Amino acid sequence: MQGLTEAPILAVADQDRPFHVVCDASDLAIGCALMQHDHEGRDRVVYYQSRQLKPAERNYPVHDKEPLAMKYALAQFRVYLLGIRPFVVYTDHASLRTAIKSPHISQRMVIWLSFFAEYNFQVEYKLGRLNVVADALSRRPDFAVHKADTNAIGVVRMSTPSSSLVDDVGSAYANDADAKQLLNYFAAPSDKSRQKLSKLLPEDQDPL
Repeated sequence: MQGLTEAPILAVADQDRPFHVVCDASDLAIGCALMQHDHEGRDRVVYYQSRQLKPAERNYPVHDKEPLAMKYALAQFRVYLLGIRPFVVYTDHASLRTAIKSPHISQRMVIWLSFFAEYNFQVEYKLGRLNVVADALSRRPDFAVHKADTNAIGVVRMSTPSSSLVDDVGSAYANDADAKQLLNYFAAPSDKSRQKLSKLLPEDQDPL
């Protein structure tokens, strides 16, 4: 991840050069990058993106998580990839190349294949140890799902006002003229004490 957070990071997209995409899926997230080769033939990142898997997506089988990462990549980089020259999508999941051609596919895959048909690309296998950019993006530590430990013992801090504080508050009420009238009313409600309270309030507000 250090290479994605220190300059120089991104290259400016060159529409005269072919693009390629790297993508990967982990148990936690999906990550992808739009890349080009620079004038010296080095891989340069033009755009990268990742997101945490939704709860339902975390239950997908591996052969569905990888196409999910690919769909996410194509959607994110659509403005660069749609309608241009052919491009390559690199993934470290070898079976993906055959999964999308299998006659036995899920309804979810059918929808994805319809989406993929809008683009002109081919899928190539890339060893996981070489697919470092997408792999790092799909394994960001902040995407980790922390499950609650049901055996953990929680400690709740509780505080009780000291007796001196209670005494101080009570003394303050007893020595406050307005508070004394209110306390007298609650102790022995009467029209007389109610009238006294009304003088403490605005004219349009009923005391109690």
